[in-house]
Amino acid sequence: MSEAEKASKPNFFKNLKSEFKKCTWPKKEELAKQSALVIAVSVVLGVLISGIDWAIRLGLQALNIVS
Repeated sequence: MSEAEKASKPNFFKNLKSEFKKCTWPKKEELAKQSALVIAVSVVLGVLISGIDWAIRLGLQALNIVS
């Protein structure tokens, strides 16, 4: 490893730490609300996709294409 690579490693982690300090992290309440929203939307989409799949399968069975 060259001297430049050795010198850049501590700077990388130092810069990384300073960049993370600049980030604004959500409050616990906001994080909980957003997480609940993601879970709710995922469940709704799962039910919607399952319903569409069921309807297509029912239609194909009515046409005797699928048993």
